[in-house]
Amino acid sequence: MLERENAAFGVPPAAPLRARTKLLFGMGSLAEGAQTVAFGSYLLIFYNQVMGVPAGIVSAALMASLVIDAISNPILGHVSDNLRSRWGRRHPFMYAAALPTALCFWLMFNPPQGWSNDALFWYILAVATLGRIAINLYELPSAALTPELSEDYDERTSLMTWRYFFGYVGGLGIATLLFFVLLRPTPQYPVGQLNPEGYHQLGIIGAVVTFAAILICAVGTQARGRMVPQPPARERQSFGQHFREMLGTLNHRGFQALLAFGVLKFSAAGLYASMAVYLGTYVWQLSPRSMGLLAFDGVIAALIALFLAPRAARRFGKRAVAVVAAALGVSLGLMPLFLRQLGLFLPIEPEGPLVATLFAFATIFGTFSATSQIMTSAMIADVVEDSMVRTGRHAAGTFFAANAFMKTCTSGFGVLGAGLLLSLSGFPEKAIPGQIAPEVIDRLVWLYMPTIAILWAIAIVFLSFYRIDRARHEENVRRVRESAVVEDLSARAGEPTRLPPTVLPSS
Repeated sequence: MLERENAAFGVPPAAPLRARTKLLFGMGSLAEGAQTVAFGSYLLIFYNQVMGVPAGIVSAALMASLVIDAISNPILGHVSDNLRSRWGRRHPFMYAAALPTALCFWLMFNPPQGWSNDALFWYILAVATLGRIAINLYELPSAALTPELSEDYDERTSLMTWRYFFGYVGGLGIATLLFFVLLRPTPQYPVGQLNPEGYHQLGIIGAVVTFAAILICAVGTQARGRMVPQPPARERQSFGQHFREMLGTLNHRGFQALLAFGVLKFSAAGLYASMAVYLGTYVWQLSPRSMGLLAFDGVIAALIALFLAPRAARRFGKRAVAVVAAALGVSLGLMPLFLRQLGLFLPIEPEGPLVATLFAFATIFGTFSATSQIMTSAMIADVVEDSMVRTGRHAAGTFFAANAFMKTCTSGFGVLGAGLLLSLSGFPEKAIPGQIAPEVIDRLVWLYMPTIAILWAIAIVFLSFYRIDRARHEENVRRVRESAVVEDLSARAGEPTRLPPTVLPSS
């Protein structure tokens, strides 16, 4: 009876999700993971070291696309919150995103030949901007399905765990293809990481993967999506009214704490990802095969987090787990470089012990980083009901638009930061491993480590302001249900009134 009432009264169905729905929902993150890793980790080295475009130009173009993306995200999220269609409020956007996302992926790694650096700046800006908008046309509505698929505090953590796991798998697949298959050394390109043909092929494969993953998620969640009630019919609003409504929704202290944490955390993650190929190629002087082996730390970390994150959240709460995991992750992630600078780490030869040790540190870092991200994503889902209690509006799309902006920082601020560090250290274009002045390498590493540490430290401070725990979430769900029942009874009696939003202490 309660499940039927929930569907009628505008709150998520109470029935537990089937494992198949969780799996297909999670598989959709293959697209976002593949694009995030490809754009965040390999665009800079492709255009800078392979195409010969100065790092400052590449990072400036990607940063400019991030600004445009930041403006478009809340608009996309707000529109998806209010769309009425027979496919549900989210799925029309998901279907529409598949083809343009795939096309932009291909275009980014297959730029025109013979263009000047200035022309390539505009090319990178245009394709990166369209690519970001296209993936967010899918990512925002699909992520916003999380609180609509389940209202359960722990089940939402499970959903985000599967989503994060497949995001890692998507990124791992890109790295594995590059280093084991595509980036082959040739007489013309003895360093495989600098072979342009591998990146061109990556564009084709990435396009196919993103297209398929988006459709798998959309089709796999379509039936459940139809069960979610349509948003209420509303009078036409001006742009100013929509804008004020979005600002009112985002004026939520708990969400703002998550937003600040996410922007800083994902910027640090983006810097880590952008610099990983540089560090592996020029600092540790690893072969493409060893670089490929190191990429597997991500899937092992995601597998561990798949089991660790839900259990830790049930026992200690989401915020506590997110804070501790973030602090441990950044400390251990920087340890190999710190020890190297002190002369206490393994030498670059022989390569085997070095790779094994780097792999162990990267796996531990990845596990804690993944666990922290899973927690904060699930915490955003819990903000939805807390906001509904205050405003009376279901705004999952708007909130997850900001979550998508956080992820965009991975390939935006992260790449910008990497470009700045390379420029400040005096790192040359088209450099040959082993032939760079040691002081340049040391300068790069000493700039990189404190930048990462400071970003994470400030992020953790912001996260401490989040206040929604299990008890508060369950109380919010109860209030939303009660409000929905009264609204429905009033509507049946011909009374247009509704319960005013409940004012709670700032979260």
